[in-house]
Formats: sequence, structure tokens, C-alpha cells
Amino acid sequence: MNRIDRISAILIQLQSRRVVKAQDIASRFAISLRTVYRDIRTLEEAGVPILGEAGVGYTLMDGYRLPPVMFTREEAIALLTAEKLVAKMTDTATTADHQSAMFKIKSVLRTTEKDLLDHIDNRIEIVQGRRPRPELMAINPLQTVLQAIAERKIIHLEYIAYQQPATSRCVEPIGVFYLDHYWHLIAYCRLRQDYRDFRMDRMSAIRIGTERFQPVHPPLQEYVRTVCPDRDLQRIVLRINKTIIRHLSEQKYYNGFVSEEEHEHHTDMTFLTYSPEGLVRWYLSFADQARILEPVTLRKRAQEIVCSMTQNV
Repeated sequence: MNRIDRISAILIQLQSRRVVKAQDIASRFAISLRTVYRDIRTLEEAGVPILGEAGVGYTLMDGYRLPPVMFTREEAIALLTAEKLVAKMTDTATTADHQSAMFKIKSVLRTTEKDLLDHIDNRIEIVQGRRPRPELMAINPLQTVLQAIAERKIIHLEYIAYQQPATSRCVEPIGVFYLDHYWHLIAYCRLRQDYRDFRMDRMSAIRIGTERFQPVHPPLQEYVRTVCPDRDLQRIVLRINKTIIRHLSEQKYYNGFVSEEEHEHHTDMTFLTYSPEGLVRWYLSFADQARILEPVTLRKRAQEIVCSMTQNV
């Protein structure tokens, strides 16, 4: 990216948030802090009213607005792709809000970009797997949860845990994430006096309370890293005879398949899984035509299971 394009992009970034740190700008464009300071100075000399405070960041003076933003062809296509993903992976309220936002974005596109989106709109599709998309039990919790997080307010839930009766919960929301077709809320549960993972499709009712809670909880990323260490993905590589590849069909995706490397007589498949035990037991169903390349510990585990099987015959 040349310097003129970078300075324009920095100006857009400054308007995207109330305060933008110099380090965030440096990380985004892979430049030094000294270069950031120089680019900010260039914007100031051009008449852009930028307020800055050491250790805090930069902000644009209230009332300053950029002219309508023009998107590149690549950016326009990325927006259309995101619209398809939102429609398939979020609740109806979020989908409606995103569609409304997209109408506003498309209104400032140039004619050529509008024609481009019209042309490729029916050439991008998000296809769901055979696992049915979970219903959100007649409620739209995602926007409610995100609003509560932004306002630091407690949430009152009616929650149905797995094979248990419904319970009323009062929780302090931390963050959300999407995994295996489901949206999850990580929150501090006052009933259990601990952090809990609430699947949104199991919420039968939800409302935001009036009480605010203090932001004393760790960020979502820290929760996933420290409170849920068992969620660390393990890399597993299998070497599989090509004669049986077609029999694996969709089962490989359920076991964390991410890539494959083809050779003359075999294919090396790489998996990322939370459950090495489950994957090794699936592997044993075709182990006469495959072998575990890594990790060695999983190979030993497969041998242990086979020895146990022979003793039970």
C-alpha cells in the first residue's frame, strides 16, 4: 500500500472508533510508531482536526465527518459474502439489522459496484451441512446479549441445560462465540457462583435487567485460554490409502478435517480436534488401510485400544 492510500485508510480508521491507539494503527499497516506519528502529522497539516493524548490515543474532533466512502470491488464482494454468512449463522433480528445496514452501504456504492453485486449475488451461497440448523426457541437472543454486554447490564435467562429441567439464571455477560453451528454466551452465573457456557438455542426466555455490574471479569479470549484449557485443538495427521477415501464421506468433517495432501497411492489428511480420543476410535474403523503419522502418543493410544479389544474377544 502506498503512503497516500495508507493515510486515507488511517483517516477512515479514526472515524470508525471514538479513540484509536497508535499501536493499533501500526499493527494494522505493519509500520513503525514513528511512521504512524508522521502520518498523523500529515493529516493534521491537511486540516483534519485530530486530538491526541499520550498513552490514550487519537480521536477526531466532534462534528467532523468524512465524505461518503467509496468501496473497492474486492471490498464490495466481501460485504456481500458477509451478508450471506450473517443470514445463515445468526438469528432473525441480527439478519434484519444487517440487511438494513447493507441497504445503507449499497446506497453509497458507485454504479459499477452496484452492477457487480447484482451480477454475483446469486453466485454466492452458504450451504448448511446435514446437521439441522438449531432453532432459537422463538426468541432472538444474540442482539439482546450484545446490548447487555455493551451496557454492562445483567441478563435474566430461562435456560434448559442438557437433559435437565429449565432453570432461571441471573448472569453477568462476558462475550459470545460461534462454534459447531451454535452461538454461545460466556457469563458469570450468580446461581452457580462461577463462569458458565450458555448455548443460545437452549434459552427459552431472555431479558436485560436494570442492574449494572462492575467490569471485573476477564476478557472472553482469556476465559477461553485459561478457564477452558480443554478447548485447545490438537493437530493429528493420518495417512490413508486412496482406495477407501470415498468411504469416509462427511465423517472426516465431523472429526475436524482441515486439509489434505495427495500422493500417488495415499492421502495425508490433517485434522484439528478437541477430542483425540474420539478421532482415534473413528480411525480404528479403517485402520487396516491407514496409519497415524502424528502425534506418536495417539499411535500408542490406538495400540492400547486394539490390545484391549483382543482381550475382550
